Amino acid sequence: MNLKKLPLSLVLCFIVTAVVAQQEDIFGISEKAKSPKSESGLGNVTRNVLEMFSLELSGGGAYQQFGTSFYSENPSLYPFSRYQNLDGDPLDISEENPLDMKGGDWVFPNWNGGVRVNLFNLLTIGGGFGQEWGNLAPMQGGDYQFDFEGATYQVDKLYGTVGLVLYDAKRRRSFLNWRYRNYSSSNLYMQSELRQRARQNYPWRFILEAEFGKLNLKKAYDATLDNGVDPYVPRLAVSDKNYYGLGLRVERDFSDYTKVFVKGGADFRSFTYAASDFSQFQELNQQVYAMQAGLAVRFPGTKRCKIAGCGVVMKHMHNGVEYRGSGIFNFQDRKIGQWY
Repeated sequence: MNLKKLPLSLVLCFIVTAVVAQQEDIFGISEKAKSPKSESGLGNVTRNVLEMFSLELSGGGAYQQFGTSFYSENPSLYPFSRYQNLDGDPLDISEENPLDMKGGDWVFPNWNGGVRVNLFNLLTIGGGFGQEWGNLAPMQGGDYQFDFEGATYQVDKLYGTVGLVLYDAKRRRSFLNWRYRNYSSSNLYMQSELRQRARQNYPWRFILEAEFGKLNLKKAYDATLDNGVDPYVPRLAVSDKNYYGLGLRVERDFSDYTKVFVKGGADFRSFTYAASDFSQFQELNQQVYAMQAGLAVRFPGTKRCKIAGCGVVMKHMHNGVEYRGSGIFNFQDRKIGQWY
């Protein structure tokens, strides 16, 4: 065919058709971030919001410390005694000069279950319910010892969290751009290296997290009272103040919707301990240094493809709606070598 004899309009038509064909997603695969997930606008908004939520469950152990500045005009009302150096100096304490006492023991197990919301990969907010079982070791100060009548305690807690994402895949790409900022755009080797590193899958996420909540103390009773007081009235009780904590959470993605995490941090709490006749109280402070590991599953906002004969394993389109081709425990947009 002699291309020179064809009308100019027909040549342009061939060129436009070729360009459109190259841009067309002939396999139905699309990586558009704003692909509709439902046929209706309301359904699309609902699914986008649903995808922000995740359920998580974690467990681990901790070490806790109780401490107090002990002072009482009548120490015999408390389980307070000399435990060494029996011939030593008598107890000399006052309101201005109390006796500092500390004691610690292990907390195991402790577990948490809750829900978390991811806000633009910048902040996370959440809440849930947790329990812990701990030992009550005696507090000691100088030659004296404060013995808790109950050997163990159990705590239920309702908590909320607020987290700040410190580092993740997006911030890693920004960091790489900053590291390569001094290389010229004409340096093809370094620019190619930058693009390859930026496209690498980075599954880690580091979050600075604050926690706050309420405690409900259980099974911390003095069963040895013999002064007419109900033996099941707790002498150790939670203070009216809320507890708070601070920790670092490290997450690793195993797919678009599942991840494991490790969280370490410290909680700060307040308790009161009543005298045997409940005429006075001692303020106790507790610090809990915990380490937990857990699993989190994000709600899939994109529906699983159920069209017979469709073997696409990546996210793809049918009639303008995005579908998943794989389960939630697989990456949805896998690269070569990641199909199975």
